[in-house]
Amino acid sequence: MAKNELLEKGINRIEWARTHMKVLGKIRERMVKEKVFEGMKVGMALHTEAKTAVLALTIQEAGAEVRLTGCNPLSTDDSVAYALNKEYGLETYAKKGQSTKDYYASLNKVLDMKPDYVIDDGADLIFLIHTKRKELLGKVKGANEETTTGVVRLRSMAQEGALKFPVMNVNDAYMKYLFDNRYGTGQSTMDGIMTATNLVIAGRNFVVAGYGWCGRGIAMRAKGMGADVTITEVDAIKAIEAKCDGFAVMPMSEAAKNADFIVTATGCKDVVTAEDLRVMKDGCVLANSGHFNNEVSIPALEKMSKGHKKVRESVVEYRLKNGRKVYLLADGRLVNLAAGQGHPVEIMDMSFSIQALCLEYIDMSAQTLDPDVYDVPDHLDKLVADIKLQTLGVKIDRLTKEQQAYIRSWREGT
Repeated sequence: MAKNELLEKGINRIEWARTHMKVLGKIRERMVKEKVFEGMKVGMALHTEAKTAVLALTIQEAGAEVRLTGCNPLSTDDSVAYALNKEYGLETYAKKGQSTKDYYASLNKVLDMKPDYVIDDGADLIFLIHTKRKELLGKVKGANEETTTGVVRLRSMAQEGALKFPVMNVNDAYMKYLFDNRYGTGQSTMDGIMTATNLVIAGRNFVVAGYGWCGRGIAMRAKGMGADVTITEVDAIKAIEAKCDGFAVMPMSEAAKNADFIVTATGCKDVVTAEDLRVMKDGCVLANSGHFNNEVSIPALEKMSKGHKKVRESVVEYRLKNGRKVYLLADGRLVNLAAGQGHPVEIMDMSFSIQALCLEYIDMSAQTLDPDVYDVPDHLDKLVADIKLQTLGVKIDRLTKEQQAYIRSWREGT
């Protein structure tokens, strides 16, 4: 694609997203007017596509110097990255298909600006600051973390006393995970799988590994499209919930025998192992919507294969030594971004509104917060929910003063 065409495509995608991100638009109006991030340096590592661009530009327009890179080598929209650099003047280092070396080089270029705050997805920036870039520990005042995988890593760091600045747990805000993880991941995962394969979902055996909020969303959408859905879990409570929601529940080694599709959404490694591959049905499609490309054991897959070849843009066919074939989507990376378009615009509108508000909150609070992982304050969640209802033209009831007093009372008869 010619550079002028790439630029036009990127601008169009960014402005389309901006037009439909009405909650962040309302928040941006105030932030830009008040220049709430004036003089601030913000380093960001997020999936670099149109919705992320709108968040980065919001922070820049509110006064900050911003540098952006990707948090996944296959999730970048090159047209958006090019437009951010050439049209919007926002330093962006992301490129689709980066090698591991180039990926970390880009992360380091973001950190070279010596940011005051970082916004992370998977905690790679934060981890680098605490390991290879320790000279920044006295400079960085705080961070936001976007996803479950990163929060798990950061809580472990905090428990061990290794975390050196406060981090906002954006992932677990209600207005993030109830919609982003469930409805966003559910829709975008199916989009990625169908775009990559062009195969029918209805009537197929569809296995979802993990019944957290992302797994719930994927299972809901697969069921809605007519698939027979099976859940695999390591958590007894979530397994019971999946069973009560009407899904079959069994170990992966059993589920793999009849699976037409297997999608992992756990945030853990080796969810699909050599044992599972050994019994896997011929023609099974493997995809990941967790975080890193280690949920499907690619080393085991390569060891058990006679060879492999790319058969579609985002599909690699592995020919197993037992004569069967399995298909890995997007190199085991996030299928919704590497093969699809990521979460719907309106979903990321709410998530990134939380991000912008949490950046403002941590800037006001960093001096009083100890190094730890902090949940998003309820009033910020409620603010985003209220604005979202306004943009939808929806009105709801409000408690009267008498009702509020009744709920708070504990004396009998009050």
